[in-house]
Parts: sequence; structure tokens; C-alpha cells
Amino acid sequence: MAKAAPEGIITALDIGTSKVSAMIAQRGDGGELIVLGTGQRESKGVKRGYIADMALTELAVREAVAQAERIAGFNIENVWAGFSAGGLVSDEAFIEVELNGHRIEQQDIDALLQEGRSAIDPQGRMVLHAQPALYTLDGLTGVKKPLGLHADRLGVHIHVIAADGSPVRNLDLTVRSAHLEVKSIIASPVATGLACLSDEERDLGVALVEIGAGITNVSLFAGGMLVGLKSIPVGSCDITDDIASAFGTTRGQAERMKCFHGSANASPRDNHEMIAIRPGRADDDADPLQITKAALISVIRTRLEQLINEVQQALKELKFEGAVGRQVVLTGGGAELKGIADYAQQVLGRSVRVGRPRGLTGLPDAHGGPGFATLAGLAFFAASDPVDLRGLVPQQQMVVRQKGFAALRRLFQAAKANY
Repeated sequence: MAKAAPEGIITALDIGTSKVSAMIAQRGDGGELIVLGTGQRESKGVKRGYIADMALTELAVREAVAQAERIAGFNIENVWAGFSAGGLVSDEAFIEVELNGHRIEQQDIDALLQEGRSAIDPQGRMVLHAQPALYTLDGLTGVKKPLGLHADRLGVHIHVIAADGSPVRNLDLTVRSAHLEVKSIIASPVATGLACLSDEERDLGVALVEIGAGITNVSLFAGGMLVGLKSIPVGSCDITDDIASAFGTTRGQAERMKCFHGSANASPRDNHEMIAIRPGRADDDADPLQITKAALISVIRTRLEQLINEVQQALKELKFEGAVGRQVVLTGGGAELKGIADYAQQVLGRSVRVGRPRGLTGLPDAHGGPGFATLAGLAFFAASDPVDLRGLVPQQQMVVRQKGFAALRRLFQAAKANY
């Protein structure tokens, strides 16, 4: 029998459309995160980020966690789970109190955060995060540690991310059905940003485009926090389906063709390079179909053009405009397509790079690609143990007021305009 987990263990669980992955990590003496075990299984019960078959998803969770436990050498009891489905909403509340010039004590900060609960109410969407981001002193923004300073007015920006309640409850129930306690459910873009973006990038302003199998999340970071979010119901599995349909083959073979021969960019020699395709039916004795690599790339680019154009529209809606040089970072399994950064840079007219998880010791090469950025980010989020205003209200489900969202959006847009 495997032994119990030692103290300080973090287990991240990413339930995606194409795969379920788990990671067991521990903080080292120097503060670094050391990966002790990883696991991965095919996801068959998730559609577009939503759990559609609880039994199949639960089985994948059990097997992925069991694989990570075998490598780590002990059993775990709880996980930090990621939520990547559509319907996520990001907004910001701002609360300010009068101090009359006296020195800021911890009780002043505590009272301010308690006051911040006025933007949170038990009606509407389910809140995943309600975290104090940056403080203000007499209108000066960007203060991280106001304790000990003098001010007439002390304010705080509260970062709120909410989601539709039912999909979150389904995720929670599925994980608990696998006999695992859910420590917290984290919005995927928040976790992915921690794994792929530097502190300076999140402060200056950057767009993160996570191309998953069934959904693409476009998120905007500025001032050190996530300030905008939009989901697109298109992902890399749509490219796979297009290939399978165009050439009459199976999804499995289409996926292999995309990974080994696919590219976002075409070259003249692609017209001469041939690819053999087995028939989609097992009983078909016909000779393999021969297609050019150019034909495969043409199918890929047709769907990719649609996706990147929708990403461009999402960036406009998020007000990611203006200054030249603002960067876009691509991540997720879809970002592993050859040449996708160059293609996106041509379409978007901005600097584009592929974001991979970094800062983890002992991470296997197989889990070091952009498709595992969310998994790594979940571990970083758990290790940071951020303050969450939901903890100030025991045993109460936190939900953002729809009315409050509308009123706060003007402040939110003003904050983004400053970056």
C-alpha cells in the first residue's frame, strides 16, 4: 500500500476536453515547486469544457491521479481543480474608505476588505475568485503593501471572476465522486497566466490566448491582474474533425496527421510531399489514399483562419488596442501546431509567442509543452495561497450581483485604459 502524503503537498487537476491531467508537487527549501509525479488520461466525457458524462470523466480522473500517485509514491486526498468552460466573467470592484491621514494599520486593511464584500451577493453567478488586487492611497494606484503608510483615503481593487453555477457544481461533484476533496476550483485563465506570463508582462499588459481542444479562452492582463475575458467555442479538435471529414479517415489518424505533418504555414515543397492515409472503415481493403502535404495544410489553415479572426475580434471587444508592441501569448494544446505563432503574428499584426510552463523543478519533458500550462499554473496558484474575500463569509456561496457587474464595468474599462 502507498504511504500517506507528506506535509505541504499540492495536487493540481486539469479536466479538459481532450485529456485529464494531474500533477503532484511540493515546495522545496528554496521556495521552488518540485514535481513529484504526473498523470494523464484521455478525456471522453467532456464537451467544450463542460462535463457531459460524469462516469467517464470520473474514471479518467481516478486513473490520472492514480498514475501520478504511483510515480510520487504516496496517496493524495485533495486537489486544486481547473475550470475552463465558457461562461466565465471577469470584473473588478473598487472600494474606498476615509482614514483622515492616520497611519494604516492591519485592522484598517481588514475593515476595508470586509467593506469590499458589499460588491458580492448570494444571487446570480457563482464566484470562483474574489481577491484584493492593488490598493490605492489618496487616488495613487498600484500600491501593493499599504501597511504602515499614511493616507486620507485607502481603497482596494477587488478582482472578481464568476461562472455559471451548474457547470462548476458538476465539476465539483465529479471530482468528489472519485473520492477526492476539492480544495478550490480555479478559473483556467488565472492559472495559465501564472505559468506562462512574467510579473512584468501581467503588469504592462498582455493578451493570453489559450487554444484548448474544444474551447479557446482569450484573456487580457493589465496592472498585474486579469481584467478581461472572452471564450470562443472553437478549438484544436475542430481542426482534427475537419481533417477526418475532408479525407475520410478516423479522428485518431487525423490527429496524428495534424501533429506530425500539419503546419500553419505553407511552402512550395508541400505540393510534392505525399502523405498516406488509411481508410476510415476497418473493413475497407482499398489502397491508402495519397494526398499532398499542401492539401492537409489547406484544411488546417481554413479552420485556423476562422479561429484567429475570432481571436482578433475578441481582442477588439476587450479593448486590446492602441500602443504598438503589445504582446499576444499563445498557449494550450492548439499552440503546439507548427508555425502557429508566425501565422497569428501575420493576422493579428502584433508580436506573438508560444507560452510554456516555467519555474517547475523536475517537470517531465512530456508535460513541458503549452498543452500543460494550465496544470502547472494550478500548482503555482495553490502554492501562492492568495487572499480570497469569500473566506470572510463562512459557509456561504459567493455570487456576484449582476447589477453590480454593470455598475463596475465603467471603472474596469477605465483601469484598462491606463495600461
